[in-house]
Amino acid sequence: MPNIVVVGLQWGDEGKGKIIDLLSEKAHAIVRAQGGNNAGHTIVVGGDEYKFHLIPSGILYPSTICMIGGGVVIDPEVLAHEIEVLEKKNISLKGRLGISPYAHMIFSYHRLLDQLSEKNKTDAIGTTGRGIGPCYADKVHRIGIRMADFLHEETFKKKLQQTLQQKNQVLKLLYQHAPLKFDDVFTEAVRYRDKLSSYVGDVEETLEELILKDKTIIFEGAQGALLDTTFGTYPFVTSSCTLSGGICTGVGIGPTKIDQTLGVMKAYSTRVGNGPFPTEFQKDEISKFPDPFVSRELGTTTGRVRRVGWFDAVLLKRSILLNGVDALAVTKLDILDSLNTIKICVAYELNGRRIETPPILEEERLQIKPVYEEMEGWMEDTSSITEYKDLPKQAKDYLEHLQETLLVPIFLISMGPSRDQSIILNSFLD
Repeated sequence: MPNIVVVGLQWGDEGKGKIIDLLSEKAHAIVRAQGGNNAGHTIVVGGDEYKFHLIPSGILYPSTICMIGGGVVIDPEVLAHEIEVLEKKNISLKGRLGISPYAHMIFSYHRLLDQLSEKNKTDAIGTTGRGIGPCYADKVHRIGIRMADFLHEETFKKKLQQTLQQKNQVLKLLYQHAPLKFDDVFTEAVRYRDKLSSYVGDVEETLEELILKDKTIIFEGAQGALLDTTFGTYPFVTSSCTLSGGICTGVGIGPTKIDQTLGVMKAYSTRVGNGPFPTEFQKDEISKFPDPFVSRELGTTTGRVRRVGWFDAVLLKRSILLNGVDALAVTKLDILDSLNTIKICVAYELNGRRIETPPILEEERLQIKPVYEEMEGWMEDTSSITEYKDLPKQAKDYLEHLQETLLVPIFLISMGPSRDQSIILNSFLD
């Protein structure tokens, strides 16, 4: 099996965690490249549900190595908690979890500034409030604190004092907020240091050794392509590069080391937070869609109900182009089981013109109207089907139409959160 990048092709929440978990069975290592605990992957194994925000999804396989790359931003409390949860489940992490010392750290002032900034905006983005954006901003402003700094007592104290002095000025002058005390921030952070220190190592060197030995590596993307800081629905985006190209800079490898890119997409569209959503359901449509609890459309990280809409082929074509996708995994097909008509957006209408590429201007994105093709629904339960031939004809027609429209082969179809609720169509895993 080649070295594979797994990326979400929509606004995140595509079900990447399950797909990575399935790939992990035959992989030697799983590597997370970017984002922070604003991402969430839910894995269901044998009736047990696991929620990961920082640790790669492949950790549930006892022989798989999992690494957190230098491009990730780490909240020490969140990571320590995930480790403790796995330890209580008797899942051994010794020799299997690696953290890059280059990764930047999220502290209490990042979370506070994230929340205050969001409240202060007239047009809020709808962030998770986890401090991810402010942490990446500190990284770019060259005042960030990395894992290596965090583990070195004197370096951490010095950098934290300098940074906190600046943050308190911002809190006072911009938000009229009381200053944070150094001792409080320091004490809260260092209580997790011992828990994390044993996992920090030369992730970059380990990766190179695995590549030289022709070991299979899965590179795990967080969020989705439409949230990319450059090519996403800006400014309603995340704080990192969510495209396949961002994997290389996030883990410290060259692009020639990547063999395949797998794009994960839902059989429809969802979005959490604010921002443009051309195919979002109208009131009469949302009433026909399954309840958010039934459809599992609650954010893993925030618990927020996701906005839901029809499949947008215009945006997917652009995502495929930007990521160089070789194959597709389609998730949550079963959620469409109860619909008698299913729509696919194949173009937009803007000022009376038909366009087939997404507009860049925010103002134009608000004006576009989706152009739909309608297909007959199958009105049958697909959640327990494990062979493609057993799918209803209308479901196969829908999938084949998606494949023909997007010009990329589908290798896997998922009909539920469990590992066995999957249909594998080709030998992409070999």
